[in-house]
Amino acid sequence: MRRAAAAATAGIGAAVFLGGGVGLVAGGLLTAGLCRWLPRARSPAERRALEDERRLVRQLPLTAELLAACLGSAASPAEAVAAVGRSLGAPMGPRLTAAAAELALGTAPEHCWSRLGREHPALAPLARCMVRTSLSGAPAAGALTGLAEGRRAEAVRAAHTRVRRAGVLATAPLGLCFLPAFVLLGVVPVVVGLTARFAQAM
Repeated sequence: MRRAAAAATAGIGAAVFLGGGVGLVAGGLLTAGLCRWLPRARSPAERRALEDERRLVRQLPLTAELLAACLGSAASPAEAVAAVGRSLGAPMGPRLTAAAAELALGTAPEHCWSRLGREHPALAPLARCMVRTSLSGAPAAGALTGLAEGRRAEAVRAAHTRVRRAGVLATAPLGLCFLPAFVLLGVVPVVVGLTARFAQAM
């Protein structure tokens, strides 16, 4: 509703400003375009779910390392997942605790982890890792440690990218301010001088 109201307000403003049939056409096109391209406002539930996914991404490396340590100490998968779930806060902790309860009740690990990965895309890498190790019977500690290291490296690269983008965005206004002054004070006098000399020579 807010998006439609904003689009309609902009369309009416354009129609009033331009006036006549042209204004009506421009206002209608502007309203339709804004209704299509303006981002949809998220509901509180959607915003909470998005924030949970972001927090799950941040908690994933530590979760993988703790699972690797617990599984490396000869704990069963259900015990390891339950211990890690109790040691972590929301949103990761409750989800791991629920997964541990399912594993303790005898649910197949691949079904439990696959469902967790489908419900929470941020946990899909962890789910795939646990499914592979449960199907192959290989120790999960090495794969989980590699997952944690890879996720931390990705976080570092993403942080560097954000820093570089912030530097570009910070210097762009300065460039836009200084470029006209440079053209007027540095380039225009040279061009005018050369033009005058050529005119005298002719």
